[in-house]
Amino acid sequence: MNGHRGRRIILWRHGQTLWNLERRFQGSTDIPLTEAGLGQARRAARLLASLKPDAIIASDLGRAAATAAELAAVTGLHITHDEALRETYAGVWQGLTHEEIITLHGEEYTAWKRGEPVRRGGGELESEVADRAAPVVLRHTEKLPEDGTLVVVSHGGTIRTTIGRLLGLDARHWESLGGLSNCCWSVLGQGARGWRLLEHNAGTLPEPVLGDDV
Repeated sequence: MNGHRGRRIILWRHGQTLWNLERRFQGSTDIPLTEAGLGQARRAARLLASLKPDAIIASDLGRAAATAAELAAVTGLHITHDEALRETYAGVWQGLTHEEIITLHGEEYTAWKRGEPVRRGGGELESEVADRAAPVVLRHTEKLPEDGTLVVVSHGGTIRTTIGRLLGLDARHWESLGGLSNCCWSVLGQGARGWRLLEHNAGTLPEPVLGDDV
């Protein structure tokens, strides 16, 4: 086995917002980071910078753009913003709290949790989010050196659907990927048979896997 590692994709969720604290569905609403969220982004950026990323792409919504800016500041890398990396548009759900969604749209919420294709609030299907986000991620990955690393700064729902699509999981199983905490990340690595999930919802420096499954 040689030292060739293959390309890596780090999918990094934005820092905390006020709506996160209020458990309010953000979707494509442009909500800024809190001071705590900015602090999370600064801390995480120092860790991610040590992984020596080659490129940064980010959602153009303020909370993701501000998170990405912290990594750009410590790496000197340019950020490519793309609206295809925005959070799922969720129509009338946007701005509602978790409790309000369950009260007002309980059947729709339950169907979504069961893995059925649901236009939450009359918005996008999860498969449509993957249709717009995953190709952008792959296009930028193809520009990397053979062992390069791309950082994608995006949103919880968009990251989950993108990971599901890149791993080749059926859309009804994407929910089995747990959510990402604010400013945590997941790492995909290019293997002989496609992409592999190496880290999920990590908030510390990824460690090499030492064992049989290499």
